[in-house]
Amino acid sequence: MRSLNHLSIKSKLIVMLLAVSSCSILVTAYLGYRSGRLNLTNRVFSQLTSVRASKAYQIESYFKNIQNHTQTLSEDPSVVAAMQEFATAYRQLQSVQVPDSFDQTIATYYRDEFLPRLTKVEEGSPILQSYTPKATASRYLQHHYIAANPQPVGKKHLFNTAPDNSEYSRLHARYHPIFRKIIEKFGYYDMFLIDPQGTIVYTVFKETDFTSNLDIGPYKDSNLARLSRLVKESKEKDFSQIVDFAPYSPSYGAPAAFIAAPIFKQSELIGVLAFQLPVDEINNVMTGNRNWEGDGLGKTGESYLVGRDFLMRSVSRFLVQDPKGYTEALRSLGVKETDINRINQYKTSILLQNVRTEAVEASLAGQQGTQIIQDYRGIPVLSSYAPLQIDGLDWVVLSEMDLAEAYAPIYSFQQQILVYATLLMLMVTLLAMAMAYLFVKPIDQLIVSARKVAAGELTEIAALGTGDEFGDLARSFNAMVRSLRTQTNLVEQKNRENEQLLLSVFPAAIAKRLKRGEKDIAEDVSNVAVLFSELTGFSKLSASLTAYEIVAILNDLVTAFDEATERYGMEKIKTIGDSYLAVCGLSVPYLDHDKRAIDFALEMLSILRRFNHERDFQLNIRIGINSGDVVAGIVGRNKFIYDVWGDTINVANALRSVCPPGSILVSQSVHHRLHDLYEFEAMGELLANGKTKLQAWRLQSTQLTRQAEGLGIS
Repeated sequence: MRSLNHLSIKSKLIVMLLAVSSCSILVTAYLGYRSGRLNLTNRVFSQLTSVRASKAYQIESYFKNIQNHTQTLSEDPSVVAAMQEFATAYRQLQSVQVPDSFDQTIATYYRDEFLPRLTKVEEGSPILQSYTPKATASRYLQHHYIAANPQPVGKKHLFNTAPDNSEYSRLHARYHPIFRKIIEKFGYYDMFLIDPQGTIVYTVFKETDFTSNLDIGPYKDSNLARLSRLVKESKEKDFSQIVDFAPYSPSYGAPAAFIAAPIFKQSELIGVLAFQLPVDEINNVMTGNRNWEGDGLGKTGESYLVGRDFLMRSVSRFLVQDPKGYTEALRSLGVKETDINRINQYKTSILLQNVRTEAVEASLAGQQGTQIIQDYRGIPVLSSYAPLQIDGLDWVVLSEMDLAEAYAPIYSFQQQILVYATLLMLMVTLLAMAMAYLFVKPIDQLIVSARKVAAGELTEIAALGTGDEFGDLARSFNAMVRSLRTQTNLVEQKNRENEQLLLSVFPAAIAKRLKRGEKDIAEDVSNVAVLFSELTGFSKLSASLTAYEIVAILNDLVTAFDEATERYGMEKIKTIGDSYLAVCGLSVPYLDHDKRAIDFALEMLSILRRFNHERDFQLNIRIGINSGDVVAGIVGRNKFIYDVWGDTINVANALRSVCPPGSILVSQSVHHRLHDLYEFEAMGELLANGKTKLQAWRLQSTQLTRQAEGLGIS
C-alpha cells in the first residue's frame, strides 16, 4: 500500500484498469486453452485407439489365418505324401558314396559365400567345420542343391531339380514348383519338411539349414529347432504353434519367426511342416503399406509391435522414411554403434530397437489405455497401447503420434489468444492513458519530452509556456538537454574517429570485438582460402623513381586490390612491401572460399594489366593459393596488429615463391576441390626455399590466358 500511495493519479488509473482487464483476459484465455487442449487430446487419443484396434485386429486375424493355413496344409494328402517320400528318399541317399569333390564344393561355398556374410552379423569368427553337413545324404544334397546350384545366393529356390537321376531329385522336380508357388502366393519366406528325427529333408529357399538336423546339428539352439521339438512332443492333431522372432543364422542373422504343425499319416507322426513367417507382411499391416497419413497418423504417427523382451517386432516408421535422422536420434540416446550398424545392415528395427517405455510396460502387464509418454526416440508422444491375443506370442501393439504434431492446432490457438489478449490490453492501456491525460496533461508533455531525450532525440525541447512550477521545470529541462546535446556531439565525433581508425586497420568483426573491450583475441578457423601474391619488376621500377612516386604507385595498386576484395568476399590481412596477403572465409564462412580466391587472383591480374597499360609499366605478379586451417589473432599490447599463422599460410607463401611471374599456383587441396571448374596443369614437386617440396598446379584457363597476353607474358 505504501508504494501504491507514491504513484501518480495517472499511474493509479492505468494500474487499476490493467489489473481488472488483465485478470479477466487471462482467466478467459486459460479456460479456453485448457478446454481446447483437453478436447484435442481426447480426439487424438480416440483416433490413435481406433488405429491401434484396427491394426490389432488385422495382425491377430493374419496370424489366425496363418495357423489355419498351416494346419490345413499339414493334413493335405500331397503334403503328407511329400513328407513321407522326401524322408524315404533322404534315407536312401545315406548309403551313396559321396566323392571328395562334393565336400570340396560344399566347403568352398561355406567359406566364400556363407561364412563371410555370417561374420558380419555375429561376434567372433565362425568355424567352417561347425556348419558344414556331416551326414552322407546331407552332404550329397547340399552339394547338388546349394553348392552346385547354378542360381546365385537368394535365388536358389528357382532351381527345380539336380541332374543326378536320384529318387530325391525326381521327387523334387515334382513337388518343388508346387511348394514354391505356395510360399510366393501366401507370402511366406520359406517352407520346411522336417522328419521325426529332426532332419530338414526339404526346404523351398535352400539356405544352409537344408538337410541339417535340428536336434544335433549346427542350428539345434535356433528358434526353429525349439519349435520343431515342441510340435513333435505335442503329438496332437489340429495343432500348430508359433515361435517368436530371433536371429536366424541360415538367414545370415536376420530376425526370423516360424509357425509349425505336425504331419500325421493316420495316427503316426511322420514329420513337421513349418513356415518361416514373412516380415514384410507384418510390416505392411503395421505401416498400412507405408501409407501412415492415409491411416490417420499424420506426419509423425506410427503403429508398431513390441515383444516381451521390449524389442520391436515391426519396423519403425522413422527408419523407413528417414534412415539418417533415425540413426542420429539413436546415437544421441547412446545406443551402441553395433546395434545401429545392424539396423542399417538389415534395414529393419525388428529385434534391434529397444522400446522400454511406460506404455509398453503397462501393456505387457495386460493393461490397455492411453498416455502421454516419452517414446523410444526420447520424444513426447500421445500413445494408445494394448496387448495382442495371439497364441504363442507375447506381443503388444502401440499407436503413437508426436505431441508437437498432435498439439499443433492448440499451439496455433494459443498464439491467437496471446495476440487478442495483447490487443485488448493495449486498448485498455490507451483508454487509461486518455482518461489520465485529462488530469495530468502538463506533466505528460514533459514526460513525453523526457522519454524522447532518453531515446536519443536530443533536439526535443519541452514546449510549456506556463509561468508556474511546470514552466520552471520545463526551462530547467531544456537547459539540461542543450548541455547534454553538446556533450553527446563531442562523444559521437570521437567515437566515429576511433571507429574509422579501427576499421582501417582491422577487419570489421575484429574491430567490433576490440570496441567491446576484448584484449586477447585468438581463434582457430577452418576452411579458409589464403592468397599470397608478390609484384615482380617493382624493385627495378623503384630504382628510377622517387620515394614519393614509388609510394603513390604502390598505394594506387593496393587500393585497387582492396576494392576488389569486397566484391569477392576476401579480407586483406597485410601488405609486406610489394607482397599482398588476403584470405577468404575468415570472418564470414564461405562454402566456395577456394573459388573466390581464384576469381580474386584473376581479378588481380586484370587490375595489373590495366595498370600497366595506363602507365606504360612492365610490372608482373606471382600468386600462390592454398586452403585449410589457420590461427588468427591480435598480436602486441601497445602497438598491435591482426595477423594469421599456420601451415596453410606457409604453403601459400611457398607457392608464391616458386610461382612463375604472371601465373597462379594452387595447392593440392585447392586442385582437388576445383579441378572440375578450372583447368590446371600439374607442375609436379617444386622445391621452395631450397628445401620444401610442394605439389603444385598451375591454373590454365581462357581467362588466365587473356590476362597473360595483356601482361605480355609468353
